[in-house]
Amino acid sequence: MQNTPKIISIILNTNRKIDTLACIQSIEDNHYPDMQILVLDNASTDGSVEEINYKFPLITILNLKENKGYAGNNNIGLDYAIQQNPDWVFVLNEDIILAKDAFEQMMKVVQDRSDIGIVGPLVYHFDDPEIIQSAGGTFTKGGDSHHLGQNMKDIGQFQNPYEVAWISGCAIGIRLQAIIEAGLIDEKFFYYWEETDWCFRIKEKDWKALVVPQARIWHKGVQKNYLPSPNVTYYATRNRLLFYKKHKTPITIWFSTIWEFSKTILSWTFNPKWKSMLEHRDARVQGIKDFLFQNWGQRKVKVN
Repeated sequence: MQNTPKIISIILNTNRKIDTLACIQSIEDNHYPDMQILVLDNASTDGSVEEINYKFPLITILNLKENKGYAGNNNIGLDYAIQQNPDWVFVLNEDIILAKDAFEQMMKVVQDRSDIGIVGPLVYHFDDPEIIQSAGGTFTKGGDSHHLGQNMKDIGQFQNPYEVAWISGCAIGIRLQAIIEAGLIDEKFFYYWEETDWCFRIKEKDWKALVVPQARIWHKGVQKNYLPSPNVTYYATRNRLLFYKKHKTPITIWFSTIWEFSKTILSWTFNPKWKSMLEHRDARVQGIKDFLFQNWGQRKVKVN
């Protein structure tokens, strides 16, 4: 590549030493010529910092003082990255493995597209490496976020780079100028829907989001048989409504979502088939209440 763009890759680690080391090694294996790796350590007690320092002594590690979630923690890294004046900043989950040419493939495309402010790879399941986890983000008719290609076998259906509504937060690249114009991740979300909101705010500044399918990564965190926890139900409920509020969502989508939430709450309450979903019901109800009373950030769980 000519005029190789400078990249800073941010990895957030919380007691995931083995995964984080593997992720760093996969970045190193890219042999990208102008790469800086920044690890944000969230008070790990598993020896992560010592091991990273030993195996990768040139990497910068910032020790976080408090847990501000995906949004707030990564914002600390973004603040640091902006001061280094890179061309692109990648926010990466610690539990991903990148193909050896992932950065090259993405940068090769965006060098010829000055309108691209967000870029991402094709994401596969780590435990089923030919099955797609995310080929970029879209929305259902009812207004929920949805991953393109989810759980489909890769048979070459995604060939050329294409624009999407949003990019999965497990591996998202943002052009520095787009960050400067749109701002950092909204910490109200804490986590879940925060990358969707970030993408929308960047696109509102006339940037575009692009998936480069020739760039590939494998994500360990969400398997095909993944079942969300009540915490995820809480954040998915509250933050979906927050996203609607921020982005002038049509009233028809509001009504559709309220109807969807009402049905699930009633079903999880009265249908014996869903007795196991009572914690999810409570999480959904709390998510709706916290949206109405504007309780943002980390979920507050009552202790009996």
